[in-house]
Amino acid sequence: MTAKNWTNLFTTYKGQWVALRDDETTVISHGLNAKKVINDAVKKGFAKPILFKVPKENITYIGSA
Repeated sequence: MTAKNWTNLFTTYKGQWVALRDDETTVISHGLNAKKVINDAVKKGFAKPILFKVPKENITYIGSA
């Protein structure tokens, strides 16, 4: 598993929910309501998008899986 650089997500979608393709970088839909974001992605033909809440603040996190 390779770490993804989501800096662009933070810059563009700060504080929003985003639905991502399985490549974990391409945004399918976005907004403030998670259910609407998922529904929009499904309507676009993506049955199981990755849902991610972009933080409002860009903070460093170091952890293990």
